[in-house]
Amino acid sequence: MTIFSRIVAGEIPSYKVAEDEKFYAFLDISPVAKGHTLVIPKQEVDYIFDESDELLSAHIVFAKRVAAAIKKAIPCVKVGLCVMGLEVPHAHIHLIPMQTEGDMNFRKEHLKLDGEEMKAICEKIAANFE
Repeated sequence: MTIFSRIVAGEIPSYKVAEDEKFYAFLDISPVAKGHTLVIPKQEVDYIFDESDELLSAHIVFAKRVAAAIKKAIPCVKVGLCVMGLEVPHAHIHLIPMQTEGDMNFRKEHLKLDGEEMKAICEKIAANFE
């Protein structure tokens, strides 16, 4: 069971911003920008391009809805999408509020936000999820 599956199961706490029967979205605990969110399928699939066409399509559509909520909640020009898939063997999409392309740089120092700020960001995004 991956760490992400354990998050979905409630074994590990997370800042959940959205969920449906197939997907779960939560704040990255080591964000590159405020509002950096991960969108995962509840079904364990190691690599996003190993998802069935149906699951991949639904994953992108769900991520689009989460991105719309992020854009309403976090001041930004756009919400960037990134898929790397090396750090956790569970398909996931990074959604990152951007002012510039540099906001998508994973090599820069990540933010260290306290629990209260994470909770406030989470609540703002969740309130805008449709």
